[in-house]
Amino acid sequence: MKASEIASMVGGILEGEDVELYACGGLEEARKGDLSFCKDPKHVKLVASTQASAVLLPKDWDSEVKCSVIRVDDPNLACMTAAKLFAPPEPVRAPGVHPTAVVDPSVKLGNDVHVGAFTVIEKGSLIGDGAIIEAQVFIGEGCKVGAKTHIYPQVTLREGTVVGAECIIHCGVRLGGDGYGFNNGRREDGSIFIEKIPQLGIVEIGDGVEIGSNTTIDRARIGRTYIGPMTKIDNLVQIGHNVKVKGYSGLIAQSGIAGSTEIGYGCLIWAQAGISGHIKIADGVQVGPQAGVPQSLDGSVKYVLGTPAEPMKDFGGRVLLPKMLSKLKAEVKELKAKIDAK
Repeated sequence: MKASEIASMVGGILEGEDVELYACGGLEEARKGDLSFCKDPKHVKLVASTQASAVLLPKDWDSEVKCSVIRVDDPNLACMTAAKLFAPPEPVRAPGVHPTAVVDPSVKLGNDVHVGAFTVIEKGSLIGDGAIIEAQVFIGEGCKVGAKTHIYPQVTLREGTVVGAECIIHCGVRLGGDGYGFNNGRREDGSIFIEKIPQLGIVEIGDGVEIGSNTTIDRARIGRTYIGPMTKIDNLVQIGHNVKVKGYSGLIAQSGIAGSTEIGYGCLIWAQAGISGHIKIADGVQVGPQAGVPQSLDGSVKYVLGTPAEPMKDFGGRVLLPKMLSKLKAEVKELKAKIDAK
């Protein structure tokens, strides 16, 4: 595809040769025939050395580049648009039930539903119009899957799980398993007991939610564990029983939320952050990478870091303090030497 064609599609302006482009690639690994992008002037050296045949750059970035340039408002967005032109077409999942699938007669399938090989759907479940259930999925009794939701292979929906419309559930996700609920103590004779607390609730997923591979969301002890609309969850996230995520939030890889905690609207929980149980995170709060949150955050601070979590400014000051002291000590030593020299 010609660079001029891509420029036209992404609303850009071509500068340089109208080269032929075949794929997209990052600045460092791009080869001849590739289209790349850069949105940050601090990467100017990478742009200058890239082997890409064309680069998407901001319209107001004045720099010398040895390849063709397509000027756009948002290079990142433009590259994603262009990448779709080079990507192979997605597999088409035709409506119908594969002969090896096991679907209970009581299951209600909507129009144009696809059910893949070796999938099991148990009694009383409801699958909405246009849903795609890939191979080797297990959907337990009384589950509901909304219209146009796409469930990838080897996902498990335990009994009673509700998934909204237009969701994407990636491989290996487990929805509705038991949470960590146990009573323990000592009997009168001194022996220790550990007693399982029945987990009797469900998991409910709102519309437009995307859940990454191998994430687990526990069923509620009673009531529901709830993930609100348009929430985006990364791979390997653990969400405990009775957690409520109001919606439009992001949970990044390896973060964990303990039971009965509430996450507000528009929150972002960064990678490997841990949030204690029975607390509330206010709307719009960001919990930084590897932060540990032991108590509620009321929204007066919008970004926290560290363990226990604290405002980013306080965290930065505490981390920098040893360096500042070392610098101050060196300056005092230098001044003392000058005084002694006199």
